[in-house]
Amino acid sequence: MQPVLLLILLIPAGYLLGSIPFGLLVGRANGIDPRTAGSKNIGATNVGRLLGKKFFFIVFTLDLLKSFVPMAIASWIVHTIRPADRDWSVFTAWLSAGAAAVLGHMFSLFLKFKGGKGVSTSAGVMLGLFPYCTLPGILSILAFLIVLKTSRYVSLASMIGAISFPIIYLLIAIEMDWHPLGAQLPLLLFGIFIPVMIVYQHRANIARLRAGTESKIGVKRSEEKKEKFE
Repeated sequence: MQPVLLLILLIPAGYLLGSIPFGLLVGRANGIDPRTAGSKNIGATNVGRLLGKKFFFIVFTLDLLKSFVPMAIASWIVHTIRPADRDWSVFTAWLSAGAAAVLGHMFSLFLKFKGGKGVSTSAGVMLGLFPYCTLPGILSILAFLIVLKTSRYVSLASMIGAISFPIIYLLIAIEMDWHPLGAQLPLLLFGIFIPVMIVYQHRANIARLRAGTESKIGVKRSEEKKEKFE
């Protein structure tokens, strides 16, 4: 079977895998429904706030893996193709497997097309797009951690980490002569599309950030109120 056809078959598989609501499953296994508690989101941050830090890492890892796995398989298929034959159709099919996983997480088939915000799932896609997006993905995660450390806002760190990705990718692609505006244009467009979707999914958080009511990680609500009056 042609590699591109194999990649196309990974698209529905990626969507189904991405649709698995690990945050909800972990929450229910421990007696809570994250859709009705906290920020009412099935993502790792809300589950971590409700159940503890350990469960944040469990859900984050599972959500990352559900996109990393199809992308790693897709990357293996792509690397069976000679570099000279990797045209826009190959990159588009490759990316689509990962995009499907992210969209599955955001618009889950099992949750009436509702879901999480796609941050950890997007990170899994970027890390699985070896080698083109792996280093930009790692640096974007570093940007996320720096903003999180300084601001303690997970939502702000998530958006800045996502937005930094296409910028970092473009700079590295130009330096490495990867032709980001040629055969690899789908990679750049994908790198822009995902941050746009992540920011869109955070529109409620943006409103709370502007109003000064967004919760900080590791800070109790009473302490946040105290900070505002100091």
